Amino acid sequence: MDVLWSELLTCLDLHPRLSAPTFAGNDDGGSAVGDRRATLVVFEAPNQQIGYRRLFGGQLLAQFVRAAGVACRDKVVKSAHVVFAREGKNDEPVRYIVQRHHEGRSFATLAIVARQKSGVVATASVSMHAVETGIEHQVVDEVPPVLDAEHEVRLSVIPWQTRATTDLNDTAASPPNYDMWMRTPEVDAALAPALTAYASDLNLIGTALRPLEGFSQGGNGTAFTSATISHTLWFHRPFRTDDWLLLRNHAPLVAHGRCFGRGDILTADGVLVASFAQEGLLRFRP
Repeated sequence: MDVLWSELLTCLDLHPRLSAPTFAGNDDGGSAVGDRRATLVVFEAPNQQIGYRRLFGGQLLAQFVRAAGVACRDKVVKSAHVVFAREGKNDEPVRYIVQRHHEGRSFATLAIVARQKSGVVATASVSMHAVETGIEHQVVDEVPPVLDAEHEVRLSVIPWQTRATTDLNDTAASPPNYDMWMRTPEVDAALAPALTAYASDLNLIGTALRPLEGFSQGGNGTAFTSATISHTLWFHRPFRTDDWLLLRNHAPLVAHGRCFGRGDILTADGVLVASFAQEGLLRFRP
């Protein structure tokens, strides 16, 4: 686990490779949509080696969020919508091309393209926001106590503590819900959005399969084919990942070769800090 953790941190240690003016119609990363003051920033990021035949979508989500934060340091990521265009190769670095479409005092809008030699791997639309204070109110279901250590589960791509009472490899039919507690080793709070984005990609397809008798997430590649098509994250409040967080997943739909799910991320004190939603490919084999 220590190797996986250090490798993930290395993947998130992004530094600009290029920062230069760009104009509408630039071929490297899309157009500036007519804004001649826009700026192009390019990062190149390594990949995790976790035994997948393709890049883990969570890695791309985390690097998109991190690239936005590094490119626009005076604001935080408010939301990110990512569309996965094709499978990424884990033996080739990913280039993230960040295009600032707008940057004002309170908000900024970025478009980010993830590329490899084969072409575009994924694209992201990111909204940034300067930190503000004001009235706060939320309505969420009560958060139960953090699960005891006896409920520890080991997830191959998650290099930190995770606890759950539900087994997503169980093929018995059950409601499409899944709760997972997680806590990372001590880490800079600035990495919390990226690390949480990474974890949010893992369980929604498995949650969508739960009502289907005889199926579980372990059947990917045999009973069915699955992959993330698009993923959206919203960050509501500052938080840390080295404190316990509850990822509450709900996936109400499987239809037309796709599935849909959404989730909330809450602290142990019941504070809603982030939300996410995902559309996945889910093709069952005859």
